[in-house]
Amino acid sequence: MTENSTDSPVEPFAARFAAARAARGPLVWGLDPSGKLLEDWGLGDTPAGLDRFADLVVPVAAGAIGLVKPQSAFYERHGWRGLRTLARLTGQAKEAGLLVILDVKRGDVGSTNDAYAQAYLGKDAPFDVDAITVHPYLGLGAMGAFVDRAHASGRGLLVVTRSSNPEGRPIQAARSEHGTVEETVLRDIGRLNAELAPGAVGPIGAVVAASTQLPPLPLAEMNGLFLVPGVGAQGYTPADVAATFAACPDRVMPSASRSLLAAGPDPSRLRDAITAMAAQFAAM
Repeated sequence: MTENSTDSPVEPFAARFAAARAARGPLVWGLDPSGKLLEDWGLGDTPAGLDRFADLVVPVAAGAIGLVKPQSAFYERHGWRGLRTLARLTGQAKEAGLLVILDVKRGDVGSTNDAYAQAYLGKDAPFDVDAITVHPYLGLGAMGAFVDRAHASGRGLLVVTRSSNPEGRPIQAARSEHGTVEETVLRDIGRLNAELAPGAVGPIGAVVAASTQLPPLPLAEMNGLFLVPGVGAQGYTPADVAATFAACPDRVMPSASRSLLAAGPDPSRLRDAITAMAAQFAAM
């Protein structure tokens, strides 16, 4: 499918990220309001508490960072009220000049992908975000609706390729005559980007953990952006990110959630934690 004709041309997501990176660095703040976090912050694990969380974090983010990444599941668990809060949070974040990556990890086939793409990508989408995460395991070729709409509307897709959880390794490292699954996904993304944005960073990126203990991947050849999960609470460090992505440091979006949220709910402490971590990535 193609983007709604009422959606005016938008600068590509990769270009918007480059501008955000130049202004505030590449760090992405994961806005993941678990039930425990809402209780620890004294907000209450309720739709009203979730609203208070959104009202607190967006102003902090707007003054301290360039990108945020809400995890949809933590909002969906509160039903329609949670989805309402998610839509409000993403809208207010964008109005504040933040780039919004929605971590939804969708991925299906045919008309289902078409419906998902309508929900998340483009100005006419109920959730107007800059990029979303998707799963490729029903085949990257089945994701045409996502790819078409993202490309036409200047949004981004971030394909889960090498995740930060050990349970993913048997599938992602499985090998065929073409190489491992994760290598194949990266090559396929590279081919797509070469078609969609020859000579530029393409709209299709990958989610790749910064593990220095795993075999290296041909990252620079993908010609897309990388969302790097697990910084902080899951043990990955800025040094791990720098080492893993040494061949393409300007295309990396390191993401930290729990380690930053642990500084809340005081806005000044949250801002200090974000600023301190962002400074560690400033040289990348």
